[in-house]
Amino acid sequence: MSRFQIDFKNKWILVTGASSGIGFATAKLLSECNARVVAISRQEEKLKTAITHFKNPEQHRHYAVDLAIDYETLPALLKKVALECGPLSGIFHCAGIESIRPIQILSNKSLDEMLNITLKSALFLAKGFCQKGVSVADEQTSMVFMSSVAAVTGQKGMSVYSAARAGLEGVVRSLATELAPRIRVNAVMAGAIETPMHTRLTANLPEESINDYRAKHLLGFGTPEDVANASVFLLSDLAKWITGTSMVVDGGYIC
Repeated sequence: MSRFQIDFKNKWILVTGASSGIGFATAKLLSECNARVVAISRQEEKLKTAITHFKNPEQHRHYAVDLAIDYETLPALLKKVALECGPLSGIFHCAGIESIRPIQILSNKSLDEMLNITLKSALFLAKGFCQKGVSVADEQTSMVFMSSVAAVTGQKGMSVYSAARAGLEGVVRSLATELAPRIRVNAVMAGAIETPMHTRLTANLPEESINDYRAKHLLGFGTPEDVANASVFLLSDLAKWITGTSMVVDGGYIC
């Protein structure tokens, strides 16, 4: 085996947003690296279908959870997962929603939904992961949060989305300090990735605007697999000396 080959050797990794897009691509890649995936999404039928595309589908588990509403139940869910599957070696929190909303039409409902799915869920996942018996006790474990270049760049209509992602950046640094050395905490800061969410966001934009946006990414728009590669690396032992940081995977957008 190559010293750089990633093999999770039947370790359990929980992935939120696992039914589509980046979450699905990451969960699928984890399964190909011999991980056993606990797939989380609000749509149970989509989860069942997603798992059929994983390596050894029968070895994985799924749980339907609406993180916009039920984020406070995550610690109890993680306890249940640990009892039914075994302790977790890692978590990838990828669930999210799109939002291009001018500040003039901001509503408390839309703000709460964004913060619940992105930020509050991250914190309650961390709380749950720290419970006795939930994470593997005799090895270093890892949490990875899905972030965005929107956390550090400005764009019209993205204030709510940017606020949630910027909040995650602070969560990563503080949790890394609090949970070291046993639990590493990092994020992946992505640029524009061609997912169903990206398609919905750009559906009403003129072709010229889309081309201009693509041109700002020096390597073009990314794919879910581009982010999955980075996420799986951060979850693995190859990243055992990396914590409290965000890996920028943006095709050169910030440049």
